[in-house]
Amino acid sequence: MKRMLIIISMVFTAFASGCASREGSAVGGALGGAALGVGGYEYSAHRQMQQVENDYKAGRINKREYEIRKNQIEKGSLFQR
Repeated sequence: MKRMLIIISMVFTAFASGCASREGSAVGGALGGAALGVGGYEYSAHRQMQQVENDYKAGRINKREYEIRKNQIEKGSLFQR
């Protein structure tokens, strides 16, 4: 969660500094949109990881299944490592 706040603050800083010209606004808007998309994807990966951990702790999946699912989530995520 701390990383997400840092990323969001960086995006807003880049967006605000790019508002001085039309080109800067376009680049800032593109960066902001991309960062929000990545942020949403990473939040989804975080929730999936929590669900896998909860399933394992509750005994709904075994250790092997837990490791497989955890590995799949980590491969598709930037921050879930």
